[in-house]
Amino acid sequence: QVQLVESGGGLVQAGGSLRLSCAASGRTFSSYAMGWFRQAPGKEREFVAAISRSGGNTYYADSVKGRFTFSRDNAKNTAYLQMNSLKPEDTAVYYCAAHTRVFITTQSFAYDYWGQGTQVTVSS
Repeated sequence: QVQLVESGGGLVQAGGSLRLSCAASGRTFSSYAMGWFRQAPGKEREFVAAISRSGGNTYYADSVKGRFTFSRDNAKNTAYLQMNSLKPEDTAVYYCAAHTRVFITTQSFAYDYWGQGTQVTVSS
């Protein structure tokens, strides 16, 4: 099993940046492909980004492509989501998630482990 703890959320003005972290403990971090999802009030949870076990492959939702960067440091058991050019519509609770499959995926049901979430609020 792996435990995931997100941090780095907060309040930022539109156009600003935040970096979210997802710290993992438990089994070997490099055994897990990772994902970020978000959920805004009254909306379904949606996919944001995914990264492979090695970090060599990433995939982004169209809504964040070119603005967000997903990376990981397997030596530090931590994944990062750098969010630039933030927009009010990026406001949500952001969750990191992990699974042990070889492929990366946008589907939330494929992820076995979830963090508790961190709030990101972007003011206009």
